[in-house]
Amino acid sequence: MTGAGPLLLGVRHHGPGSARAVRAALDAARPAAVLIEGPPEADALIPLAADPELRPPVALLAHAVDEPGRSAFWPFAAFSPEWVAVRWALEHGVPARFIDLPAAHTLAWGAELPSAEGESEAAEGEQVRVDPLAALAGAAGYDDPERWWEDAVEHRGAEERDPFAPFEALAEAMGALRERYGAGGRPRDLVREAQMRLRLRAARKEFGDTVAVVCGAWHVPALRERTTLTADRALLKGLPKVKTELTWVPWTHRRLARSSGYGAGIDSPGWYGHLFHAPDRPVERWLTKVAGLLREEDRIVSSAHVIEAVRLADTLAAMRGRPLPGLGETTDAVRAVMCEGSDVPLALVHDRLVVGDVLGEVPESAPAVPLQRDLGRQQRSLRLRPEALERELELDLRGDTDAGRSRLLHRLRLLGIGWGEPGSSRGSTGTFRETWRLRWEPELSVRVAEAGVWGTTVAAAARARAEADAADAGTLADVTALAERCLLAGLPDALPAVMRALADRAALDTDVGHLAQALPALVRSLRYGDVRGTDTHALSDVAAALAERVFVGLPPACTALDSDAAEQMRGHVDAVHTSVGLLGEALGSATGTDPGAASGTGGAAGAAGGADADGAGSDGAEGTGSGEAAGVGAAADMDTAPTTTVGTGESAAATPAPGAGGGVASSPAVGADRSAGAAAPSHVGGGAPAASVPGASGSPVSAPAPAADGGTVSPPGPGAGASVTTAPAPGIGGTVPSVPEGPAPGNGESMPPGPEGPDRVRRLRGLRRRWRGVLRGLAGRDAVAGVVRGRAVRLLMDEGELGAGEAARLMGVALSRGTPPVEAAAWIEGFVGGGGGLLLVHDERLLGLVDSWLTGVPAEAFTDVLPLLRRTFAAYDPGVRRTLGELVRRGPGEQSDPGARGLTAPGFGVEPDAGRADAVRPVLRLLLGIATEEKNLTGVGV
Repeated sequence: MTGAGPLLLGVRHHGPGSARAVRAALDAARPAAVLIEGPPEADALIPLAADPELRPPVALLAHAVDEPGRSAFWPFAAFSPEWVAVRWALEHGVPARFIDLPAAHTLAWGAELPSAEGESEAAEGEQVRVDPLAALAGAAGYDDPERWWEDAVEHRGAEERDPFAPFEALAEAMGALRERYGAGGRPRDLVREAQMRLRLRAARKEFGDTVAVVCGAWHVPALRERTTLTADRALLKGLPKVKTELTWVPWTHRRLARSSGYGAGIDSPGWYGHLFHAPDRPVERWLTKVAGLLREEDRIVSSAHVIEAVRLADTLAAMRGRPLPGLGETTDAVRAVMCEGSDVPLALVHDRLVVGDVLGEVPESAPAVPLQRDLGRQQRSLRLRPEALERELELDLRGDTDAGRSRLLHRLRLLGIGWGEPGSSRGSTGTFRETWRLRWEPELSVRVAEAGVWGTTVAAAARARAEADAADAGTLADVTALAERCLLAGLPDALPAVMRALADRAALDTDVGHLAQALPALVRSLRYGDVRGTDTHALSDVAAALAERVFVGLPPACTALDSDAAEQMRGHVDAVHTSVGLLGEALGSATGTDPGAASGTGGAAGAAGGADADGAGSDGAEGTGSGEAAGVGAAADMDTAPTTTVGTGESAAATPAPGAGGGVASSPAVGADRSAGAAAPSHVGGGAPAASVPGASGSPVSAPAPAADGGTVSPPGPGAGASVTTAPAPGIGGTVPSVPEGPAPGNGESMPPGPEGPDRVRRLRGLRRRWRGVLRGLAGRDAVAGVVRGRAVRLLMDEGELGAGEAARLMGVALSRGTPPVEAAAWIEGFVGGGGGLLLVHDERLLGLVDSWLTGVPAEAFTDVLPLLRRTFAAYDPGVRRTLGELVRRGPGEQSDPGARGLTAPGFGVEPDAGRADAVRPVLRLLLGIATEEKNLTGVGV
């Protein structure tokens, strides 16, 4: 090869043995120019390889100017022969040029070219893509191409005298393969090789025959082939072409691995990098690295383990007839000596060392789109360094730096640049905490180039992308999710366009499911104003209007559903319930009031009224007990609460609110200047009248009055300048809550108007009351799917709006013999599914009802209900299932006895132990951040 003609150095891409051989051959030949396999447009980027800030692994990135997503990479590692050739040329002042097919053609080339003329029929019949190394390994009797390459090249002794001998042997072997397989299933290679020959002819005219070519060994026979200039140009004629740009980008060892999908990849880039850099004794140095990694993971590994592993690796190599221990021998030695036969720590060694997470670096002087430069500036200012190894980042949004990091990561996600993925915070569930999993992949450089069409800075590009996504959003839920992402990303300028799209789509969308899916993201967005300093007032009206439409459309949408649709609707009910609660919290924080004030006195009163063991109604609409006061529980949450009108010095007539039990409770007018002739509240149905107590201003205020069943009827708390009337509305038993227009009852104080205006806040605060009315309607309608009815009862019970007695009564009705078993099973799934097992553990009446119904299911219907029950109870924790089994084993007959003591779980009494509870209260207050004793709220009926 040192005779006439160019020096052809056929290599294996990313082979450390080839890299060492290339350096030795170049030192010996001293060529006048070095030609390298790669896109010619990158010739201007070669001088950057001399920059000390350009650290491999790196890659040449080429992308179409008009379509940045159309891109291609040419990776280089420190042990890549092509990189060694580039560095040698720069160190010796020798011109270096790329000679492969231009990137302009490569990116525009969409379809495979047909096979070139002259290939034999036999070769066409075997146009399966040939792996040259596998073919040579098989000819040598090896079943593993990597092991053959290690033995033939990587472990070749340093005493080799002729630096060109390996290339001559490899070229001869590849010539035989090309004679047998032709293009080897790579018709594009014929065009690429024609381009290489053209570039080689031009270099020989300029520099003579003293040029060296570093390319894949597969191409050497084609470059030696004598062809005419006309024939080569004919192969290149008519190729498609696009305008391209090229630059250097960071790369990783993981992306060099064949498992990543890289066609010229290798199995063990970390191992090859070690072989290339190790000055001597590579096995000993490698096993020392392994020991260091395992010690970092708290595994007991000593120097004795390293010594024994080296001995075992040498022994295995000798037994297998290998010149030196390879990766297989060292891996077996590590497994036996350091990992004690376990593959679990061995997987860590493979991931961290054999493959590795080395990330290259590129200097600022490298060409880049403006967006990439702005991203780099923000990464440096926020001290957010890209890393190939996945890491977890905890952010406290109360700090400026962490808040900036959060905004940057959210903006990048808006642009489709998935550098970080949000995770769940382990330390806190507050909105001021965020957890991210960060990992920089080389493909993200392409995503940055693609996003450059939206703007020159991250903020401007994210805003433009958000506005475009709002216009193109397919569903209402997509728009609300986009609004949430804009708030997270700190893009207030994009909100007007998003809000316009949201209002337009909400007005046209009549599907309750779509509205229910859209509400959670919108309500979550309202919580970000406090921590991120974003004004979210514009979202509150849209959220309230959306919730109102859900309230109206949900009851009819829950009828005539099959099992799948009913299960989906249950998810919508859960989502709306959570959203309504969050909406109250968000508004409470925005106005500086207690979000629980919306329910006022009724929480305790409703619980008192609903605790009737005989199953008396707790909401005033469903109860049937004699002498029961309507509104015992309803007044608690203001579901039959007065409708207030703002006024001063006015009294209002009290209109009776009908209840199923026949009782009527009316409330007096409450105002800042109460009329002396205001009628006292009446209680029809056996209840006692309410007593008058002095108000804050000295005028009488109605106090809670005892009902006939031992409960209380709580009037609304005083409001500044408000008079009260009570009006009926249709609901489960004939009533649902009317829309309050006055201040919600609270702790005896008037609600401050806050920045949103008193009327607006009053309207929004009434959403929770109206939602409870919707739940009551769902719970009592037979036409509603069983799983939805059961879920409505469960949610009301969790809110304290239904006592255990009323819940047991409703369960008894749902599980009666007149209910089909499948429908009853669906009701149970809705009621106790999703973590409801503790209800059955702690309420023996409910468990007894379920047990009695289950034992009474006919045999022919049991197979139909079994999948539903299995799905319900399989979701419980093992401890809950074990306790339920123990309770049932002790006998269902005892469960109906209120005095039964043996049904409690082991270690638990029937009644709470107040002494033990008091002992943990100080610690609990510290954990919750409560510095004082529990507050006694005035105006709460107990």
